[in-house]
Amino acid sequence: MARYRGSVCKFCRRERLKLFLKGDRCYSEKCSVDRRPYPPGVHGQRRPKFSPYGEQLREKQKVKRIYGFLEKQFRLTFQRASRMKGVKGENLLLLLERRLDNMVYRMGFARTRREARQLVRHGHFRVNGKKITLPSYLLKVGDEVNVRDRSKKIALFKDALEGVERRGVPGWIELDSKEMKAVVSGLPSREDITMPIQEQMIVEIYSR
Repeated sequence: MARYRGSVCKFCRRERLKLFLKGDRCYSEKCSVDRRPYPPGVHGQRRPKFSPYGEQLREKQKVKRIYGFLEKQFRLTFQRASRMKGVKGENLLLLLERRLDNMVYRMGFARTRREARQLVRHGHFRVNGKKITLPSYLLKVGDEVNVRDRSKKIALFKDALEGVERRGVPGWIELDSKEMKAVVSGLPSREDITMPIQEQMIVEIYSR
């Protein structure tokens, strides 16, 4: 499977927005967006002029980078959202939020979505008592996610949970940090997604 191995801080600078791809670093004075608030490259400090298509493309790229997707996987997720009842753009965001790797991040068991995806693949989590290693697994209301017993001693989980107070836990998740488990008490609504995303632009670029 293809994988991006370069600097993810360039993504934040390209979008001129904190995408929180580096965990604690994004909250510190070392954050690249705070230090160099312009796109990377020789011509980064020039004021960009985007066409309508360019603005749509930037919005799609931003959402892909927030959730750690490459193009093929993101397009397939959009196609799945298009077949669902309701608004395509909101369906897309709902599918992205319900993924196991994103939920692990939201629950506070990982500092970034990228880290959450790796932890899921390595089998550190149980969903309703069953080992799940598929990051794209969709959670539903009532599902319980817990760190397996052998993994609870790993310092990484304790460090991640300490940062929960700063990030906060969404209202649709009930977290028990001592037992290292969480329950999906509801599904997120569009208003619960606080990142500045214009999902209609993504619908428009895929509808060309």
